[in-house]
This record gives sequence, C-alpha cells and structure tokens, in this order.
Amino acid sequence: MAREITDYTSTLQKIKEQVYQAQNRALKVVNSELVSLYWNIGKIVSEKQKKEGWGKSTVERLSKDLQIEFPGIKGFSVQNLWYMKQFYDEYKGKIFLQTLSGEMGWSQNILILKLKTDEEKQFYMEMTRKYGWSVRMLERQIESNLFRQAKSNQENFAKTLSKKQAVLAKQNLKDNYNFDFLEIGEQHSERELEDALLSRICDFLKELGGNFCFVDRQYRVEISEKEYFIDILFYNRELQCLFALELKTGEFKAEYASKMNMYLSALDDKVKRPHEKSSIGIIICKSKDETVVEYTLRGMGQPLGISTYSQYKTLKDIPAEVAKYLPKKEEIVKRLSG
Repeated sequence: MAREITDYTSTLQKIKEQVYQAQNRALKVVNSELVSLYWNIGKIVSEKQKKEGWGKSTVERLSKDLQIEFPGIKGFSVQNLWYMKQFYDEYKGKIFLQTLSGEMGWSQNILILKLKTDEEKQFYMEMTRKYGWSVRMLERQIESNLFRQAKSNQENFAKTLSKKQAVLAKQNLKDNYNFDFLEIGEQHSERELEDALLSRICDFLKELGGNFCFVDRQYRVEISEKEYFIDILFYNRELQCLFALELKTGEFKAEYASKMNMYLSALDDKVKRPHEKSSIGIIICKSKDETVVEYTLRGMGQPLGISTYSQYKTLKDIPAEVAKYLPKKEEIVKRLSG
C-alpha cells in the first residue's frame, strides 16, 4: 500500500508539472499574439495618420467603436491606441528589438518604450526576458537606473574574472541600492544598518536582485591566528560563488577595499569549494568619490565592486518641533482598528 501511495504521489506531481508547463506555454502564446495584434493596430493608425491625417478625434472615435464591439477587452483606450502607434513607429525596421518586445508583456513594453535610446531599451528587454521581471520589478530597476550602473566603472570584474563571469557579476551589482524599506533614522551606525537589513531580509534579497542566498552575518574567518568578521555573507546561484558584503555608513575609503581584498583571498583559500568560482566582494557605502574608487580598484587582485545606498526619510527623521503635532503610534492604531 505504501508503495502504491508513493507511486501515485510521484505520478500526480509529474502530471501537475506538465499542466503548469502547458499553462506557461499557453500564456506565452497569448502574450505573443496580443503584442502582435497591438503592433498591427499601431501600424494601421500610423499609416492612416500619415496618409489621411488621422488626428485626436479620429483615434477617440476608433477607441469608442472598438470598445463597443469588444466590451470584454480593456486594451482599446485612447491612450493605449497611441501607445500602439508609438510602438510600431519606434521598432519599425528594428527587427531585433521587435523580436525581443514580443517576449514580454504589454505593460512592460510600455515602460521600455519610454526609454531614450535603443541600447537602453535592448538592455532592459534582455534583462526582463532573462530574469522574468514583473512590471513592478522592471519599473524599480529602471528607477534605480540599472542601465547606467551596468555601464559604470566602479568594479574591477573585467580584470579579475573570466569574460562571462565578469558580465554576470556586473549584472548582479548595482551602483546604488535603495533601502527605502528600512525604518531607521538618517543617522545610524553600521550595526544598526546591518540589524535593520537582516530584520527585513526578504526585502533586502529582492533589492540585491534575486540571485542571492543568505549564508550568515558576522561570518568569521581566521587569518594568521587572528579573527576577522565579514558583515554579511551571501551565495549567488547564477555566479556559483560566495559574495562578501561590507556595510559602511560614511564615505568610501581606500582601506575598505584592501580589507575586502584580504577577506576574499581567505574565502577562496579556506571556504570556497572546488566547483565554485572566485568569491566576489561588495562594499556598500553611504557615499563615494568615483575617482577615488577607480584608482583604488586598479591594483586590486580580487573581484570587488563599490556601491552606495540611499533611503527615503522616515518618521524618525522628522524634526521634534514638527513631530510633536503628529498623532502617536498607539492613537493611529486605535483609530484604524475602530
């Protein structure tokens, strides 16, 4: 009987996986067809505007007639029809971008359509396709200017890693991390920052980019009978390597990189497993002088990147003379529950 139950459970799991796979394939087909439809509508509107002078009133009429004819479809608003035209005009003759656009949702396409250069559009299209970014995640990455960060020279990966690893490592590094989910004041210690990040570890991992797994905090390494502690140690699944992270609440200093260089050497010698790649370091500071960073990294033998972090102001940052007029936390809870 136990064997039959095990066999049934295994069979059920296989069937469920096949159903999920079929659903995913169906969604991709539907999405591709929708984007193709919007491309064709955009082409018609674009050509009619050029040849017959279609303007605002005609497109408004078209929107109303389509919504009457297809009441269950929400994509025929006036604004969306103009997006379709822009979509066609922007990618007409650009086969590669047109192909990539068909591999993501329409809402994602609209976000990317607003970007300035083809290079930037292609970057976010490829990243969305590779990592399966949701609309919200794509929006967040655009707001944090990931494209510019990927092109910045605040790391030494090209000199210390293989070409493939360097590209992947750069994609996993941001020039600035947004810690707006933290509830700490503008003035805080490194330990307070570390505590706050780890208390919101899920949000922290999302901000890092999705490929990171938490290993430990204050990770101990022994060098020449002396103890050293790495603030936070992660493992990156895509790069298959350890990521050492150091937090600094002030401006970047060259000695931070020297210490991280030592940590990475120790991790590679004492912790890294044979199948894993070279360990990588990230130093996240409150601010940095990019010229100082560039000169510091030139002579470093281990792969590391220097980033900054920012956070929006919280209630703790409100001046006392203003805060005294605000309701207390208990009063807000009482009002909401009442």
